[in-house]
Amino acid sequence: MPGLVVFRRRWSVGSDDLVVPGAFLLTIHFICFVIVSVSLVIFEYNTRILSVKLLFYHLIGYLLILFFSICVEIGICVISMRGSILDAEARTSINIWIYLKSLVILFDIAWLAVGSVWLGHYYTTAPIDDPKKVYIAIIICNWALVVITLITIWCTFDAAGRSWVKMKKYQRSMRETESRFNYKRSNSMNRNWRQRKVMRAYQDSWDHRCRLLFCCMGSSERNRNSFTDIARLLSDFFRELDVVPSDVVAGLVLLRKFQRLEREAIVRQRKNGTYEFLSGVPITERTQFLALNDAKNYDFFQTVIHYMYFAQGAYGWPMYVIINRSKMWHLVPELKCFGCCCGTSDDTEVIQDNCCLCNYAALKKTLQLGDIDIVYATYHVDVGETPFFVAIDYTHRSVVISIRGTLSMKDILTDLNAEGEVLPLQPPRDDWLGHKGMVQAAIYIRNKLQEENLIERALQRNPDRQTHTFDLVLVGHSLGAGTAAILAILLKPEHPTLQCFSYSPPGGLLSMPAVEYSKSFITSVVLGKDVVPRIGLNQMEALRADLINAIQRSVDPKWKTISCSVICCGCGPEPTSVVNMSGQDTHINQYQEERGTARSTSAHPTDSSIALTLHQPLYPPGRIIHIVRHHPKPDEQKYDSGWRNVLKNREPVYQAIWADSTDFDEVLISPVMLQDHMPDKVLAALKKVVSCRDRTVKACTTRRRNDNTTITTTTTVTTTTTTTTQNTDTRL
Repeated sequence: MPGLVVFRRRWSVGSDDLVVPGAFLLTIHFICFVIVSVSLVIFEYNTRILSVKLLFYHLIGYLLILFFSICVEIGICVISMRGSILDAEARTSINIWIYLKSLVILFDIAWLAVGSVWLGHYYTTAPIDDPKKVYIAIIICNWALVVITLITIWCTFDAAGRSWVKMKKYQRSMRETESRFNYKRSNSMNRNWRQRKVMRAYQDSWDHRCRLLFCCMGSSERNRNSFTDIARLLSDFFRELDVVPSDVVAGLVLLRKFQRLEREAIVRQRKNGTYEFLSGVPITERTQFLALNDAKNYDFFQTVIHYMYFAQGAYGWPMYVIINRSKMWHLVPELKCFGCCCGTSDDTEVIQDNCCLCNYAALKKTLQLGDIDIVYATYHVDVGETPFFVAIDYTHRSVVISIRGTLSMKDILTDLNAEGEVLPLQPPRDDWLGHKGMVQAAIYIRNKLQEENLIERALQRNPDRQTHTFDLVLVGHSLGAGTAAILAILLKPEHPTLQCFSYSPPGGLLSMPAVEYSKSFITSVVLGKDVVPRIGLNQMEALRADLINAIQRSVDPKWKTISCSVICCGCGPEPTSVVNMSGQDTHINQYQEERGTARSTSAHPTDSSIALTLHQPLYPPGRIIHIVRHHPKPDEQKYDSGWRNVLKNREPVYQAIWADSTDFDEVLISPVMLQDHMPDKVLAALKKVVSCRDRTVKACTTRRRNDNTTITTTTTVTTTTTTTTQNTDTRL
């Protein structure tokens, strides 16, 4: 940070990012240098033979090229290791070394081409065997290095880099003119045509990246519109933030450590009555734990677990295989060869499954938890069109609509289309906004339900079992959770008893008025530090400000900061900025103030002329059950006489608390932030909450029984002693 400027354009790499590629090239070239040197020393070359003479002089020439490569790469590594992330002045001479390296690469390519010509003409006829083998290995290895270098250059190419340099040069000259003549142009820098040109160039660049990444999806009008919307959103989000990908990685490393220090300081200072953090959530006397010892709450929680199977089953065979690796053969009896032609053996309507109906087979195996009848399942997927199925749950007397989460590239496009859109309600409410992609998916499913008359078909499926009296339940995970929540709001007027269970919903889903309305019939479940319920456009803007603030506090080289987070180097020294903050409440308070200022400002922290985009906050839906972990410490004595001592191997304790939608307005950086989003992990955590509760009850019951037995034994011994004493007195 900032991006490297060479050849009169900006590149998507920083001047401090060249340590690793420089060290890699240095290592390979040094090995080649040693091998070529040894081959020239130990092998005899008869220079009277033309082919051998050409080989000998070519090796000497290549030895010189390798020597210059090693010298230049040492210079690049040394210069690139200087200074902190923002201290680009310490690395200004890196441009000269890059120009030298480019020149050496040109000579290298030319010399490799000459060597390749020699191999084509003299390899089979040259009367020298061992040097030929060494030579061909050197040529192949260095051609591979050249290809890797060119691919790296292509990956770091910034299509709008030249326009960016011109714009920065213009802005710099404007600032110099203003300071020299002591005047200021009114907002001119925000509206000049150069900046608009750069914005258009970056939007086109993001559009091109989207088309390249999703090239297998075709070029329909819907896809092109989605690419354009996403490109505009991404270019607007990263507008003129002069950061490169490695800056983001270093910022995340620092931010994770800063968040940990901040939590420790809050507990140490007892701010707002906080005495503990569980999965990043402050635990105070106002925290409401889900009381599973109450029969009503326990039954409700079992219902939450029950419907999680429906949300998981919507993923089809991929999720079944991931969860049941050792039981994949259980699917074989359920498969229907060429099922798209002969259909299923029951009266379930299955749309666009594969030839063996693998998804439908996995769905049936997943839902073997009661009396369940699948009515309809569609696996058609497109941008804004999500697979779902309709089933009848006789055990819980409900018609279940389960919507699949993200599983394809088209689903990712639906996720990325994250701008707020007004919900299609009658009468319309302008302040009820929802995630645009999921609003489109909910409208698609609602139209499908109406066109196919699916809800009515399910209610009339089995009149003898009174299916017409069943309630409607909507479930989903991730993308499916957000779509199910929005669909529940759309269907609520027609189905007043409707309930929705939203597992790991996205954070940027609904505006606050819609969230308040949904709390009476939508229940969301979030596990631990899951990143998805904490991601929305507003939360990402806060993360952007936090990352820049963390990078500004860094005083170490980037390579040192990133190496602290690598597993193999995790035992190394902490970054200096983290050490300076550790245990210093004053520094932590200062960090909190700077973070709040960075979040509240609408301007770039290093260039106030750049106005950053601010979106309306969107939140997860309904009431939220947050599954948190407590990792017992070795010296912890709390609860030792209760349920904690029944846990073996210090495994974490899972508990459920009621959370508010605003509790997920910050992304928590953690190694489990993605793992906690997986549906199998969510289901396992829900079960562990009940398991911990059952162990607690069992431990308490056993202890109570032992206490009663002790009391009874003591009473019996006392009575016997008293009787014996009385008899002795009588005899006396």
